[in-house]
Parts: sequence; C-alpha cells; structure tokens
Amino acid sequence: MLEATTHSSFANESPQISPRDNERLEYLGDAVLQLISAEYLYKHRPGASEGELTQTRSAMVNTNTLAELAEQLDLGSYLLLGKGIAKGGGRNLKSLLANAFEAVLGAVFLDAGYDAAYHYYLNRYRSLPEPAVDENFKGRLQQVSQERFGQTPLYESEGAKVGTTREYTSVVFAGAEPLGTGHGATKQEAEQEAARAALESLVGAVKPSSVAKPPRAARTRARRGPKASTAKAAEPAERAAETEAPPELTVVASEAAELRPEPAGDPEPPRSRQFGEPID
Repeated sequence: MLEATTHSSFANESPQISPRDNERLEYLGDAVLQLISAEYLYKHRPGASEGELTQTRSAMVNTNTLAELAEQLDLGSYLLLGKGIAKGGGRNLKSLLANAFEAVLGAVFLDAGYDAAYHYYLNRYRSLPEPAVDENFKGRLQQVSQERFGQTPLYESEGAKVGTTREYTSVVFAGAEPLGTGHGATKQEAEQEAARAALESLVGAVKPSSVAKPPRAARTRARRGPKASTAKAAEPAERAAETEAPPELTVVASEAAELRPEPAGDPEPPRSRQFGEPID
C-alpha cells in the first residue's frame, strides 16, 4: 500500500523512504477497472447497445467518479507527495485522487485477486450518494457523428496567451463541415466544450447524462481464494517513515480473508465465477 500512495514527486525527493511511485500500479488498476465495469455492464444490461455500454462505463470510471471514491477513503490525507505539490493543494486535486484510487485497486488485485478487486470497486461505487455523471461529450458526439455521418469527428485546436493565462480554442469537424467551437484553459477542456456545442446543434440542448448506479445482485458473486501477497516486508528503518493506511483501506484485508475457501465436504458441481450459479 505504500507504493500505491506514493506520488512520483515524493519518490524523486525521498527515495530512501519510498523508492517506487504508484504509476505502474495506476496503469494496472486502470486496466482492471475497465474490465470490472465492462464485465458487469455486459452481464447486467443485455439489451444495451455497444454505444450505450461505452457511455455508461465512461461514467462509472471517469475522473470525477474515481475522485469521489478516493474522498470516501480520505485517500488524499495518506498520499506521499513532493513538497511543491503538497503546498499547491495536490491532496485535493481530482486527477491525483483518481490516479491514487486506481493504484490502490491495482494493489488489491495483486494481493487478493480479481474477485476481491471486483467487489472492492463495486461496493464503494454503489455507496456513492448520487449517480455518476457522464461529462464525456466527445464520446457522445462520436457516437452521434458515426450514426449520422458515418465519420469520426476531428478536432483542430490552437492555444493563445490571454493576459497571464493561456486559452485554447477548438473546432470540431465531421468531414468538411464544422460542428461546434469551444474554449477552455486546456486543450482537452476546449475540445469537450466544442463537442458539447456540436451536440447542441445536432440533437438540441444537452446535459451531462446521469447514469444510475448498478443495483446489488440478488446472488453473491462466487469468490476465489486470494493470491499470495506480493508486498515485501519493509526494512525496520523504512517502516518508521511509512504512512499509516487509512481505516477503510484495511477493509481489504478482511474482505480478502473472507475469500479463502473453507474445506469442502462432498464435491459440488462447478459454479459460475460470476454469480455462483451451477454451470450446466
């Protein structure tokens, strides 16, 4: 867990405390998260089209959603940050919180396996007070553009200095026709605003789509035993400098313990890994 909460700025400044940052775990956690959300939606929304599944998954795993999940864990308080980022409010930065949550999920996957990571994410996602909000206007515009014009939208963006800040302007095209123009402090923000403007011209006023949280399954997902922990014991001198794990993160240990299979009596028919139902 020390590696999962270590930002690259801290690893560069204090390699004697935590020499490895969380970027590799973040990469792994992102891949695991995509699989968890895709598998869940595929099983629970059999009538949804590919575009609808993609849009819902985007809302479940976007930066805002993951930052909220990190805030539930008070993860920002446990991040190991470089002095400059810490003073600049990095503990409350949504992108850092979202990345840290992905890194924690990657650590859960390595230590306890896929099923533990599956429940760790979905149980916390269900506990969010409000449905996730899909602000991926670019993704929605791509779906509309492909349906109407058979083309993928293209963005032309330029930056210009306005006073002491830099502002970007983006124009989105489908073929030769401009569909919308947007402005923002970053290129990504300008492209999202251009996509929003294009959607308004094509389908009318648009708002971020609220995506209902997945309901709790009637059956309990079959769980497999945890893998052996990949974490190595830290040296005594390093242990003193480690940050204590947040209380809710310790839930992983108890969740992993529940996954250990109990000795079985009579052999049972093989069961579905997803929902515990006997396989025909």
